[in-house]
Amino acid sequence: MAELVFFSGTMDCGKSTLALQMEHNHRARGREGLIFTKNDRAGAAVISSRLGLSREAVEVTDELDFWELVIAQTAHGREIHYVICDEAQFYEPEQIEQLARVVDECDIDVYAFGIMADFRTQLFPGSKRLIELADRLQVPQVEALCWCGRRATHNARVVDGHMVVEGEQVVVGDVAGETAHAVEYEVLCRRHYMRRMTSAAARLQSGSADILPFDLGLCPLPSAPMSDTSPGQ
Repeated sequence: MAELVFFSGTMDCGKSTLALQMEHNHRARGREGLIFTKNDRAGAAVISSRLGLSREAVEVTDELDFWELVIAQTAHGREIHYVICDEAQFYEPEQIEQLARVVDECDIDVYAFGIMADFRTQLFPGSKRLIELADRLQVPQVEALCWCGRRATHNARVVDGHMVVEGEQVVVGDVAGETAHAVEYEVLCRRHYMRRMTSAAARLQSGSADILPFDLGLCPLPSAPMSDTSPGQ
């Protein structure tokens, strides 16, 4: 039976790489499918991996109806065995429901890939609906690592070199926006996320560019609560 499967993890855990590998494996066996993405770091209508792999895909807009699209494709004689959805955290909750309907009524496998929580540790609406509706939640085998070497569990947003905990939920990283602020992302373990200790901040704290303060005592707690506005906003 077809399934709706949600592959979720932090950044840098290989979700897009896995999506591309899965799509390749299906095509190699003569199976036909549809590939979608939204807000990929490389631009519109492409799935890209940090390893340098990429593949053209359909760019998901807020107005796109997965159910209508799949029905239209099959009505014109196209056989669809699977649907791959990258950056699914950015999809609308209603679109996740449409994907579930594709699984249940068309018997088509849907594989969704995405981040579960944002830089504020809050669930993305699309990810929340996937957690609620997916047949299976799958964690990629590759673990992203914090700068300290521990397993990374949180995605941190860094604006102009400062970790921030407030702002718009969706801002594509590695870009300079309208305000000309440099936006980057870094994965951290929970304790260093809670202390707002990015790798750059850790090096400043250690006083050396080559030595990181792995001792928790060298990583001071932030002076303001996590909900307060941070530098760089």
